[in-house]
Amino acid sequence: MDQLIEKINSYHPLSADTANALLGICFTRVFKKNEIILQAGDVARYYYFVKSGLLGYYSTDEDGNDIYKLFFEENSFCASTSSIIEGTPSIFSIASLEDSEVILYPADKFRKLIIECHDLALFHIAYLEKNWVVKKEPLEITLKSETAKQRYLTLLENPKLLQRLKQHQIASYLGVTPTQLSRIRKELNF
Repeated sequence: MDQLIEKINSYHPLSADTANALLGICFTRVFKKNEIILQAGDVARYYYFVKSGLLGYYSTDEDGNDIYKLFFEENSFCASTSSIIEGTPSIFSIASLEDSEVILYPADKFRKLIIECHDLALFHIAYLEKNWVVKKEPLEITLKSETAKQRYLTLLENPKLLQRLKQHQIASYLGVTPTQLSRIRKELNF
């Protein structure tokens, strides 16, 4: 659990009391490769922190194809945030793309702690600002303005993640077919 507190402290430091209160609602679970953590259509009830492994955040189209929106590596927080906030069924699924060890904490208990612990609220605000505004806005813009080739070149900047993904997952994330991805890779001499 030290890994979780260390990551939180990188956004905003927690007091020992707050850290202990948070750890009191956390538990660890191991998910096998391809295990569904959250099924689209279910109301999200947990926040997740990836201790080890890789999670995929995706929706499924009418033809049954998975469309990946994000990937969460070690030391990442993951959740269907809009489902938690609105209390509505998630439109996304979360799956373990590798055997993964994940810390879970119930959203309802976490949200109560945010009210009670000012430092935890400051962490949550800092996290949302950095990951849902600063990081997300450029991604949304590139999806509308960049070609799949340009987005692939950006993905190449994270070679460790790229090596962990299957070609169909990369293609889905880029919004192209695996055949189109093969053409892009060939054009780039990969």
